[in-house]
Amino acid sequence: MNKEIAKKEEKTIEKTRELRTAIPSVDIYENEDEILLHADMPGVKKDDVSINIDNGTLSLSGVRRFNNKGVSTWEEFFDVEYVRTFSVPQSIDVEKVNAELKDGVLKLHLPKSEAAKPKMIEIKAA
Repeated sequence: MNKEIAKKEEKTIEKTRELRTAIPSVDIYENEDEILLHADMPGVKKDDVSINIDNGTLSLSGVRRFNNKGVSTWEEFFDVEYVRTFSVPQSIDVEKVNAELKDGVLKLHLPKSEAAKPKMIEIKAA
C-alpha cells in the first residue's frame, strides 16, 4: 500500500497594525481659580501624550500601543490614538498650565489669570 503524505505548509501573513482613533471620555470642572479637566486614556504612557493650547483651542492626544509577540488567533485590543479638541477661554494663564497622568487618567489644570478671577468691589460711602 503506497500512501503519499503531503506536508502542508502554513503561511502566516503578518498584518500591519493600523492606528485607530478614539474620543476619550472627559469630565470638566470649574472653580474660581481654575478649570480642571480629566480625560480617560487607558494604557497611554506619559511620553505618548501631547497637549497643545493655541489661540483658544486646547488639543489633547495620546497613543496606546501593544507590543504583541506571536501570531494572534483573536484580537480585541488595538493600537489606538485618543484625540479631543476643546475651545478654552483666553483668560487661561498658559504659562501655569500643568498636567499629570495617573492610572490612565490625564488631569489637566488650567489656571485662570488674575484678571479673570472674580473680585469683590468695595462700596465707599460718599
